[in-house]
Amino acid sequence: MAVRSTDSGLLDQYFQDISDSKPLDSTSECELARRIQLGDRDARNELVSANLRFVVRLATDLQGCGMDLEDLISAGNVGLITAAERFDPERGVKFITYALWWIRQAILKSLSQDTRTVRLPANRVKLLNSITQISREIQQKTGVEPEDADVAQILEVPVDRVREMLMWSRELASLDQPTSGEDAQARMPLNVIPDDRQVAPDYEVSDESDHQQLVMALASLEDREAHVIREHYGLVDDDPKTLGAIGKNVGLTKERIRQIKEKALRKLRHPRHRDWLDPLRESIA
Repeated sequence: MAVRSTDSGLLDQYFQDISDSKPLDSTSECELARRIQLGDRDARNELVSANLRFVVRLATDLQGCGMDLEDLISAGNVGLITAAERFDPERGVKFITYALWWIRQAILKSLSQDTRTVRLPANRVKLLNSITQISREIQQKTGVEPEDADVAQILEVPVDRVREMLMWSRELASLDQPTSGEDAQARMPLNVIPDDRQVAPDYEVSDESDHQQLVMALASLEDREAHVIREHYGLVDDDPKTLGAIGKNVGLTKERIRQIKEKALRKLRHPRHRDWLDPLRESIA
C-alpha cells in the first residue's frame, strides 16, 4: 500500500489503480472483519483496498503541510491497515467511521516527525480560533465547559464541524507532547499556521457514484430547500454559509432559513437516501 515516488506519473497510475474500488456494505465489512480476526491477510487486504480512496481524500486535505502528497497517502495507508486489523465488527459502526481516526493520526504523526510546522487551511484556523474563543468566554461566564452544540449554535455552523475541529486540535496537541526520555524544553513546538494556498474539501464528494446519489437526493427537494442545503454545507463551492447569510441573499429571515433547512434534512434522512447520506453524515447530522 506504499506510495513513494517523486514521479507524478506513478502517482497518477496509483489513482487510476484505486479508481474502481467501491465502498463495501456493512455486511461485507463485518464478514471481512471476522476473517481478519482469524488472521486472514487476504480479507485485510480486501477491506483496505475498498477504502483507499478515503485516504487520498484526507491526504489531499493536508497537501501543502510540508510533505509530498504521496508520503501523506503512504502514512494514511498505514493508519488504514491498522484500523483494519483492530476493527471490531460487533460495534455496529461503519468501518470507515472507525478508520478515520487511525488514518488522521497516522498522517499527523508522520507530519510531526517530518516538520515542526503543520499548515492548515486558513478557514480552518479561523474557525478553530473562533471555537476556542467562544468556549473560553462561555466557561468564564458560567464556570462550566460549554457543549459542542452550544458553540455550534453561536457560530452558526454544523455541530459536527465543531467536533471535527476540536478533534484536529486535540490530535495535533497530543502529537506535540514529548515522548518518554525527551527533554520537553529542548523540543520545538508543533505550530499550526494558516495556509492560504489550501482549500479544504470538507464536503467534497470524490466518488462519482456518491455524487450521482447526492444529485438525486437533492433533486427530491424543493428548489429552495436544495439551495439552502447546498449553501449551508458548502456542497457546491466548499464555502459553507451561515443561515443568516443565506437568508440575507434570498430575502428571508434567519429563522425561516433554519426551518427550511430542518425540513430538508428530515426529507434527506429518509432511508432511500441512506447510501449517500452515510458518507456525509458528519457534515449534516
